[in-house]
Amino acid sequence: MTASGQLNGAAAAPPVWARRSTNLAKAITAELVQRIVRGVHQPGTPLPPEPALCETFAVSRTVVREAVKILQEKGLVQVRQGTGTIVTAPSEWDMLDDLVLGATIAEDDTVAILDDVVVTRRVLESDMANVAARLADQETVDLLRAQVDRMDELVGDHVTYEEHDRAFHDMIMRASGNRIARAVVRSLQGQVIRSAAYLGRTERALCVASNQGHRRIYDRIAAHDPAGAAEAMFTHITDAWLVRRSGPDPVRLRR
Repeated sequence: MTASGQLNGAAAAPPVWARRSTNLAKAITAELVQRIVRGVHQPGTPLPPEPALCETFAVSRTVVREAVKILQEKGLVQVRQGTGTIVTAPSEWDMLDDLVLGATIAEDDTVAILDDVVVTRRVLESDMANVAARLADQETVDLLRAQVDRMDELVGDHVTYEEHDRAFHDMIMRASGNRIARAVVRSLQGQVIRSAAYLGRTERALCVASNQGHRRIYDRIAAHDPAGAAEAMFTHITDAWLVRRSGPDPVRLRR
């Protein structure tokens, strides 16, 4: 790099070996996350020592240490002086992390983790609907009405309907102005929409029923009824999941 380039703040691309090392560490992290979530490495037990991990993955100690550091940041392990790298309890894991949440959903045969996602969504989204009903201007109300009307036309195409469904919810979240809650919901949604267990049944009648719930939410926001909008959102998210859900009685959803 030239001196002038340095003065202008230009940064040289990292060397090939550095990029390869980072990619290897991420790949090993993803594999170890899956193994920990599956229970191959149980909470309270140590991960295999560095030499064993190096041999297993055919990588250097530098790569293994970087992977362990990432695992620690995700809350899956704790490095203890004299005892090694210990797998932590699930209660310590960062469940908003894409790798951790994705692996947990994939390994959960009881759909309990999906119940928890729904509970979290309905708490946050019902509050955002409450705020949106107070803050929404006429332009926002008109956009919501147009979206609901358009979804009525899409009930026979569940893939396109679901895209518009997510857009409807996002309009309300943006109208609330709560960027933190919106980010949490979008992060959760980004993982669960990949799960067949979450998407569930997709027949036309269910899309029709779903959009009736959306219209009730819209009506309460258009009427500037915060409590009604919150209740409509809470009920819609709960009912839509109960229709799609399989398995035993969902205790987590009772209120």
